[in-house]
Amino acid sequence: MSVIELHNVSIRYILGDFKEIGIKEYIVRRLQGKYEVREFWAVNDVSFSLEKGDLCGIIGSNGAGKSTLLKVITGIMVPTKGHANVQGEVAALLELGSGFDGDLTVKENTYLRGAMLGYTRAFMNEKYPEILAFAELEEFEDRPFKQLSSGMKSRLGFSIACLVNPSILILDEVLSVGDGAFRTKSEKKMMEILNSGVTTILVSHSIDQVRRLCNKVLWLDRGKQIAFGDTKAICDRYEEFLAKKA
Repeated sequence: MSVIELHNVSIRYILGDFKEIGIKEYIVRRLQGKYEVREFWAVNDVSFSLEKGDLCGIIGSNGAGKSTLLKVITGIMVPTKGHANVQGEVAALLELGSGFDGDLTVKENTYLRGAMLGYTRAFMNEKYPEILAFAELEEFEDRPFKQLSSGMKSRLGFSIACLVNPSILILDEVLSVGDGAFRTKSEKKMMEILNSGVTTILVSHSIDQVRRLCNKVLWLDRGKQIAFGDTKAICDRYEEFLAKKA
């Protein structure tokens, strides 16, 4: 049984409507006959499925629709067309510092994120030392989150997402942040997760990283699905595409 199934998923944005330009500008443009609404399909007819334990890399250039597709899988966005079926608890790190409060301390934010993921305080009490140690932030637990570097924020988010035992883990460009030692540790943790049966989706611009970690790949370009399947074959095609484009 598939853990994640997407059937002909499409996401449409309406550009230029009154919500964007304001009611006053909307009225002025309508009176002048200059009001136009344009459609932009950020994701267009994407279908794929993942089984338990799959680690799927999503590749594509900026604007390909990768992050929008992740928001569908996490339930943040509802598809304009098609449907998504996701079975299990999802832990997602979509943006650096997402879901954190800059004025709260590292410790307070860790418990806040745990609560947002639906975990009890008792569970977080048990996991907190491990989360802090993995993120290498023991000396910063009482520091306001806004004082951390972007690398520290990413390490904390990654640590929480990986150590709270989700059945589905979604990571958007977080393994590329931090020094070489932490990247190596992150990749090792990802392999442990894969071997434990957690279904994982990784968005990365590093094709070498996708080759090392992923057993499946989804290639998107300007919202459209170019290919889905075997990692080596698709990564080879993608690198040929990038070479011709360059």
